[in-house]
Amino acid sequence: MAEEWIDLGDAEALKSPGCRRIDVAGQPVALSFINGRFGAVSNVCNHVGGPLAEGVPDGEYLTCPWHYWKFHFATGEGEPGFEADKVPSYALKQENGRLLISAKPATRRNKVPHDPHPLARPVKREAGPVRVAGISTTVMTRKHPRYSGSEVLLQHALDHAAAAGCETRLIKLNDLKFKACEGYYSKAARACTWPCSITQMDPKDELDRVYEAFVHWADVILLATPIRWGSASSLYYKMIERMNCIQNQVTIADRVLLRNKVAGFIIIGGQDNVQGVAGQMLSFFSEVGCVFPQFPFIAHSRGWTAEDMEENVLALKRSHGLREGAAELVDRAVTLAATLLAGAGNADHVGRGGRKAFDPADH
Repeated sequence: MAEEWIDLGDAEALKSPGCRRIDVAGQPVALSFINGRFGAVSNVCNHVGGPLAEGVPDGEYLTCPWHYWKFHFATGEGEPGFEADKVPSYALKQENGRLLISAKPATRRNKVPHDPHPLARPVKREAGPVRVAGISTTVMTRKHPRYSGSEVLLQHALDHAAAAGCETRLIKLNDLKFKACEGYYSKAARACTWPCSITQMDPKDELDRVYEAFVHWADVILLATPIRWGSASSLYYKMIERMNCIQNQVTIADRVLLRNKVAGFIIIGGQDNVQGVAGQMLSFFSEVGCVFPQFPFIAHSRGWTAEDMEENVLALKRSHGLREGAAELVDRAVTLAATLLAGAGNADHVGRGGRKAFDPADH
């Protein structure tokens, strides 16, 4: 059977821009003109389907704008070291100043099997006591640590929970090295993946410990933060921006990763705006699927005029009421978590819209 060719138009006019999307027999194709010659490959990246034609070329490789996978503009082969990963390529020819493309690809797509990321496993709570994850968002110089009131109260709450028979885990964001969110969701909704694309691509990114605790391990999440200029810690915001990948699974796929998770907050600041900080935290963690105990946060502030930080520290150190408050907060959270777990039993988990909770086999 004779090969079918499609006339794309004047070859000279197709040289600029250097890369564009075209449709060939209903399939999206990245047509490019690089180093004096034309190339045509599938416009669909092997990773999660990003548009290769919209990326910035790197030499003779098209870079997917979503997560930066690279494929040769003419052969479709992956970048050196990943040649076995290929996207389909199309034959091209020029006749009488016209550029023609084969109606069917000349090569096939080859997606090399990759082991799934450990975080991609189905969300299943293992048997055991209530588990409490404490997240300290305080920023300080690692080699010269200082007193942190929010962290001290968080540790007191965890110690209290452990004494009551809970499993506990303390994560200090200040000890972790992790990148800021790169805004993949702003490129396309499907570009924000679970696990986070940064975590998948960068083995040195340490936010995987937070994801593991939040999604797979904890029943109770206690967040502790100082107040900085009327807001939570900068590390808190850096973390929750990266947690966008959890919330987006609800938005994109109606898959709820956090179920029966109880969140509580410890907020400490020399200046006021406790309610503003707590309000943002309550709003965000409700959107990722958490629920809250009655009176879900404790706080300490001596008000707007209290700039004498030494006195703030002394007031907190002397306060038995704050320590009692931290213990009572974790008690309320653990009680609610135990109630939710007892009620869940073996019932099927469902998403916000009625579909089942996250299972990577369905993704």
